[in-house]
Amino acid sequence: METQRVVDFPHRSMDKRPRKRPRLTWDMPPVVPPAAPPKIPPTIFCAQEFGAVPNYAYSSIYYKGIPRNGSPPWRPDDKDGHYIFAIGENLTPRYRILSKMGEGTFGQVLECLDNERKEIVAIKVVRSIQKYREAAMIEIDVLQKLAGHDVCGTRCVQIRNWFDYRNHICIVFEKLGPSLYDFLRKNSYRSFPIDLVREFGRQLLESVAFLMPDSVHFSSCCDEVSVEIRIYIYVYYFLQLNFLSRSTKDGSYFKNLPKSSAIKLIDFGSTTFEHQDHSYVVSTRHYRAPEVILGLGWNYPCDMWSIGCILVELCSGEALFQTHENLEHLAMMERVLGPLPQHMIMRADRRAEKYFRRGLRLDWPEGAASRESMRAVWKLPRLQNLIMQHVDHSAGDLIDLLQGLLRYDPAERLKAREALAHPFFMRDLRRYGYPL
Repeated sequence: METQRVVDFPHRSMDKRPRKRPRLTWDMPPVVPPAAPPKIPPTIFCAQEFGAVPNYAYSSIYYKGIPRNGSPPWRPDDKDGHYIFAIGENLTPRYRILSKMGEGTFGQVLECLDNERKEIVAIKVVRSIQKYREAAMIEIDVLQKLAGHDVCGTRCVQIRNWFDYRNHICIVFEKLGPSLYDFLRKNSYRSFPIDLVREFGRQLLESVAFLMPDSVHFSSCCDEVSVEIRIYIYVYYFLQLNFLSRSTKDGSYFKNLPKSSAIKLIDFGSTTFEHQDHSYVVSTRHYRAPEVILGLGWNYPCDMWSIGCILVELCSGEALFQTHENLEHLAMMERVLGPLPQHMIMRADRRAEKYFRRGLRLDWPEGAASRESMRAVWKLPRLQNLIMQHVDHSAGDLIDLLQGLLRYDPAERLKAREALAHPFFMRDLRRYGYPL
């Protein structure tokens, strides 16, 4: 797919009038669906949309070389198995591609117009590699089970449809707004107020508790599900913002805050049922629990560790463990939380033994890859000091909660329902006027 290059040419005389502030992604008005396309020959849709869509004659219905309806010409995937597409063409005659929303290890997410239901959707187009196709089918199974139990659709992203298109599993989701990470990034990594962090944390824990086997919603199902947690603000692209002004030594700045505090779990790509084989590694690096790195096996408690890391990130504006290497990651954990327990070190598998000296202590700083790596660890404060730097009130309760979520031993880590009963969540939720 070709990309256009935009070049700015300097002008000798510039317009001196004040300019409007640039509009950010979440600041944009709702996407207006394009005019309804002309009627096209029907395709066969069952519970899932299966099979290749026939290519129709496009002699007079091209726009800049892109077919107005039907399917685009067949193209080979790129070297990594990603689907090659062009904006404006179709994924089956039903879905018109409007933009690319994101890309990951699994594949790409495309913003599309559903011509049948006349709504904007997000379609996850999985790479045409067998292991990702198999993982996508598990994800579909989980999403359909969750949809049957999450009747109100408030906890998890809703699956609309799925189909197999040119060897790519495509999962159709409701279209949501920007992720909390994207919101932080586009807001210059300014943290959220503690009362909003509290409400985000409550919803995260309620959603994870909903997935637990002891949940009343799954009382007849013995399967357990471990979820890689990524979250989206459920207010779509016309996200409205409050502007909270705070004074600083250098003047003042504006912090953008969502008017709605409702969030959903959106990524079930690493979902694993209890009776299925567990992969060696799970979770995004920054939120990965110590038992995963040490090769001790994992289950629900690894999600509780992830929630602890996310809460720190939301109230500080930065990821707690910003690293991409296991030894450095473990060193950061010890810097923030204290030394790893000896019984976990002794049980570390062969792939993790190299991170320890004589099997007794972490090989740090002796094993550091560089001085930059050592500095990245040394600059981290203890957990208590980190929270007190960013939280004006409720710091004591939050620190106590995080110490329960970030316990090294997964057997000692707080469970979702235990965390929800913590005093941190008993505070007044309406201090900033956020809806519950």
